[in-house]
Amino acid sequence: MAVKIKLKRVGKIHRPQYRVIVADSRTKRDGRAIEELGIYDPLPNPSVVEVASDRVQYWLGVGAKPTEAVEKLLKLTGDWQKFTGEGDAAGSLEVAAAKTSRDSVFAEAVTAAANAEKPAKKPAKTVDAEPTEADKAAEAAEELSTEALVVADDAEQVAADAAEAAADADGS
Repeated sequence: MAVKIKLKRVGKIHRPQYRVIVADSRTKRDGRAIEELGIYDPLPNPSVVEVASDRVQYWLGVGAKPTEAVEKLLKLTGDWQKFTGEGDAAGSLEVAAAKTSRDSVFAEAVTAAANAEKPAKKPAKTVDAEPTEADKAAEAAEELSTEALVVADDAEQVAADAAEAAADADGS
């Protein structure tokens, strides 16, 4: 019996997932499998490829022929190089970075917020070497208002003195 190592499609429409299987070469693509050797999920980046290396080596050793797609996957995992004895058996499979848990991200954010320096308050206004025109106008207006108060006080004093003088003139 001719045996092939091939991909069996599972999953939904537009969301393919595959199982690496050993099956009779005459069975249909999604037909009955002799043994499942692993999985292949092409959509995430990097793709997920998991195969039972010892079982793949066994089936290759007893004469199972991989399809082209499975052969490429086996080259990625290094199982094909191990079987043929060529090159580095480590393979070139990319490993996905470990996901950080939400709790650790939250804890880091809390510690960063606690350790962060608070923003400095606005610096006090510094005295410029040369006053601006607005400052000059404000100073002039202040001087005029103080002079006006002095003149008003003087006018009240003059009016009071004139009233006293008139009262003294009538009474004498």
